[in-house]
Amino acid sequence: MDDPLIWGVLPLSFAAFHGYMNHRWTFGSHDICFKNSFLSHFFTLGQTLPTHRSAHSPFGGPFQATMTEGVRLLSKISVTNQALCPMNNPRFHHDYEHPKWPYDPVDPFSDITPPPSYPSQPNDTRFYHAPSRYASNSYSWIHIYPEGMIHQAKDKTMRYFKWGVARLILEPPDCPDVVPMFIEGTDQVMHESRTFPRFIPRPGKNITVTFGNELDVEAVFGDLRKRWRELADRHAKDAGLSGWDEIILGLVPESLGNHPEAVELRKECTKRVRDAVLDVRRSRGLPDEDPKNGVVETWIREGPKREGLMDGEYFPDFFPGQARTLLLAMFPDTGPRGLMKTDGTWVKDT
Repeated sequence: MDDPLIWGVLPLSFAAFHGYMNHRWTFGSHDICFKNSFLSHFFTLGQTLPTHRSAHSPFGGPFQATMTEGVRLLSKISVTNQALCPMNNPRFHHDYEHPKWPYDPVDPFSDITPPPSYPSQPNDTRFYHAPSRYASNSYSWIHIYPEGMIHQAKDKTMRYFKWGVARLILEPPDCPDVVPMFIEGTDQVMHESRTFPRFIPRPGKNITVTFGNELDVEAVFGDLRKRWRELADRHAKDAGLSGWDEIILGLVPESLGNHPEAVELRKECTKRVRDAVLDVRRSRGLPDEDPKNGVVETWIREGPKREGLMDGEYFPDFFPGQARTLLLAMFPDTGPRGLMKTDGTWVKDT
C-alpha cells in the first residue's frame, strides 16, 4: 500500500498536466501481484513489472528479465537501433511467441504485432506487457524499493540494498536522475503482525514521505559508470565485437555478471545509493544506524519469511578473539552462520 500512498503527495495538477505518460513504473513481487490473470492485469494497468524475489523463487536476482526492462526504460528507446529495441531484430523472431489476451496482460490495442511482451522467467506460462518496446517510454521514471522485501524495524533502520539498483544506474547509456526518499508510518497502517481484520488498514496513523535533493549523478556515480563501461567494452571486444554498444541493452552475459570487478562496482554503487537514503533518514532526526545493517552478511539467512528479519541476532562485539572462537565451537548454529566483527567482515562457522 505504500507505493500508491506515496504519490498522493503529488498535486492533482501534476497528473492533469503530464497525464498518464509521466506516471511511475515500479517492480512488484511476482508471488503476490501476479498470482493469477486478474491480478496480473490489475497491476500491469498500474504500471507494475513482475519481479521474482529469491526468497520465494529460484528465478530471483539482479539479472532477471524484469531488470532488463528496467534498464531499457531508463534509456532512450529506439525502434531503429536493434541493440536498444531487440525485438526489432529479425534473428529473434523465430523464438518469439505470440501472447494471448486476456490470459496474458498485454496491450490488446497495440499497433505492434504481436503485442510487446516478455516472460518473467524461462518457464513462465504467462507473458507480460513489455513497455520498453515503445519509444514514448524513453527515459521513464522508475520507483524502486532497494531493500527488496518488507522490513518494519521499530528503530526505523534499513536492510542492505539489493544489487538490482546498481544495474539501473550503471548500465543505461545515460545515467538516470536519482532522488532518494525515506518513508515512515506505513507499518503503523498495515503492520505485518496485525491481527483480524488483517485486510483493513488502521486509520488515524501518520505517514511521512521525505524527499532528498536530486543527486549530482556525475559526482556520485560518474567514476563507477566509467569503470563499468570500460569493463564492458573490454568484454565485448574479447567476444569479437567493436564495443559494448553492439551488445543488446539490458542483457549481461554470465561471464560479466560474475566478473569480480563488476561485482565490486555493483557493491560500491549500491552502497552510495544507500548512503544517500541514510542522509535523508538523518534529516528526520533519527540516529545513525549500526553500519552492519548495510551489509548482506548481517541478513545472510533470510528464509521464506513475510518480513525481512534476521534469522537470529548477531552477537555484539564485546567478545575477545579467543572467546569468539570458543563461542563458534560451542554454538555453531548461533546467529546467521557466525559472528560479525567490528570491521564489518564475517567470521565463518567452520
